[in-house]
This record gives sequence, C-alpha cells and structure tokens, in this order.
Amino acid sequence: MNDALTIAGKNYGSRLLVGTGKYRDFAQTRAALDASGAEIVTVAVRRVNIGQNADEPNLLDFLPPDRFTILPNTAGCFTAEEAVRTLRLARELLDGAALVKLEVLGDAASLYPNMPETLKAAETLVKDGFQVMVYCADDPIQARMLADLGCVAIMPLASLIGSGMGILNPWNLGLILERIDVPVIVDAGVGTASDATIAMELGCDGVLMNTAIALAKNPLRMANAMKLAVESGREAFLAGRMAKKTYVADPSSPRAGLIGS
Repeated sequence: MNDALTIAGKNYGSRLLVGTGKYRDFAQTRAALDASGAEIVTVAVRRVNIGQNADEPNLLDFLPPDRFTILPNTAGCFTAEEAVRTLRLARELLDGAALVKLEVLGDAASLYPNMPETLKAAETLVKDGFQVMVYCADDPIQARMLADLGCVAIMPLASLIGSGMGILNPWNLGLILERIDVPVIVDAGVGTASDATIAMELGCDGVLMNTAIALAKNPLRMANAMKLAVESGREAFLAGRMAKKTYVADPSSPRAGLIGS
C-alpha cells in the first residue's frame, strides 16, 4: 500500500481492474479474478445478475462485496437517460454503493463512446451523489471536461472495446495525463501483457480489462500475467527510464583501463 491507487478517497493495492463478462461460468470468473489480484471488479448491470433476477445465479455469491469493490457499469446503454436509470438501479441493488462506471456507447458496431451523451449523464450522476468513473474517447479536451464535472476517474480507451489492438495513440494519453488531476485508467483495447505495461509506463494510474483475460486460451495464466505486467510497468514508471539518445552509443563498461590502450 506504499503506492496505493486512490479512487474517491479509498486506497487499493492493485492497479489492475477486471471485468466479469465472457467467462465460461461464475466459478471461472472468480478464479481469474483471484489470479489477477484485482480488487475492483466491474459488472455490466444490464447483462449480469447481481440480484435483479431472483431466479438466476447471482454473481455476488461468487464475488462478495466484502471481498471486492463491485463497480456497476452501463455497458449496453446508448443514451444518457438509459445510463442514469441503470446506475440508479445498481445503487439500490448494492445497498447504496455510489462508485460506478459510466459508459454511453455511440453505436453497436464499434462501441465507441458517445461523448455528448456521456457528458450529459456524468453531470446528472455527479449531482445525484454518484462517484463516477467514466469511459471516454482519448480526447484531452473532453477528458478535462469530465474531470471538471467531478468525475473521480477518467478512463480513455486504448483502442476499441474487445479489439485487443493495444494502445493506438500514446500521445493523446500523454496529453490527458498532463491535464488531469484525478486517476487516469486505460479502459478497452488491451490484448496482452505488454499493452498493460506500456499503459503503466506512460504514467497511467491503472488498467481495466476483460476480454484479454476472459478470451485467452488460459484465462487464469493470462490474469496472472496481467497482474505482473501492471506491477512491472508501474515500477518502471516510478524508476524513470533512461533518456533516449539518437545515434550516440554509450557503453555500459568504462573505457579507462582497456587492454592495449
């Protein structure tokens, strides 16, 4: 906890956030989360039962809220109204828990965020007492607007949800990191461990992923790999990399005392 991730005043030891979709069953979901070391777990309220369907298996039986921070999200919502209504339901189901993940999608093909609707929903939710972590485009201007509205974490996409394409625009992420004073967490597009490491080396505060773990050939092993990747990238960022030198070699060993010199 010497380098805790702090969101809405609460400290977390892990900087890896993990989703709960696409696993074989709830048992595999729990096993993967344990392997990842994640403490914050995001749940699509419109797709996964957390108590709204009494006659179906309840994810919370496998992921108890006293062990994990359950982060309800609005996956599948395409308007601000839908998103706000979904998160108000989630707050009731989770005994008043206020920390939520907002995402308002633009279309079903790309799942790219609809930023006007996202901003509208964020403003309503913050005024309603929610602590909003928000999925958004990698646009530094709109990211700043969301932070100014009171969102507790900004979550720009690395690439399209579920694409596994990794970080396509590190320069925009850098601009966001320069301008935002709340946690910046890469959300969407991570495909493998090196993608997570790059995000952390850039200075991001955390990484959220689902598909990269759930659809790996060995989800439990990939979950552990992602845990190590996030930790390694964070350590590299804190250590501070050496400066890049173009066309200049600098040998690791000293020149003095070379044989024959």
